[in-house]
Amino acid sequence: MPVKLKIVDNGPCLLEGDVEVLDAKGNKFDNGGKKVVALCRCGQSATKPFCDGTHNKIGFRSEVRAPLPD
Repeated sequence: MPVKLKIVDNGPCLLEGDVEVLDAKGNKFDNGGKKVVALCRCGQSATKPFCDGTHNKIGFRSEVRAPLPD
């Protein structure tokens, strides 16, 4: 299954598929074997790099759209 990355409006990036999340030194984060992993975009999560929902509390706003093809 190909890995999908979905950017959620006003929320996290969702990684879906058989993914591993590694730190800068190549150490693997334990994601509990989940097939969907939420990564923080607001920068305020207490569980970085994972989302803990803080974006809702701080009013994080970001709606990213891919450009339409010509």
